[in-house]
Amino acid sequence: MGGIEGVMSFMPGVSKVKSQMDAAGIDESVITKNEAIILSMTKKERENPKIIDGSRKKRIANGSGTDPATINKLLKQFKMMSEMMKKMSKGNLKGMSDKGIPPELLNQLK
Repeated sequence: MGGIEGVMSFMPGVSKVKSQMDAAGIDESVITKNEAIILSMTKKERENPKIIDGSRKKRIANGSGTDPATINKLLKQFKMMSEMMKKMSKGNLKGMSDKGIPPELLNQLK
């Protein structure tokens, strides 16, 4: 499908975000690691990431071949992204304005 760019091409109104991602030089291997982490989670953990505690992070890290810090990073990205989507769905784009992806989220994808 062409990685993240292929997925982004299906979403309406992402030209600004796509150009921002191109300029940032996002590493595709991060997406592969994130996929391994998500596949190492149980169905309950995927549905409710709040239940993931230290021992679960350790198990997920062992199953995905990563470390617990990477799990923390992915959970933080998920939280930021879900908050951003909630703001967008309510029409409250304050804080996003014309910037596109928040810089802190974009920096984590490098």
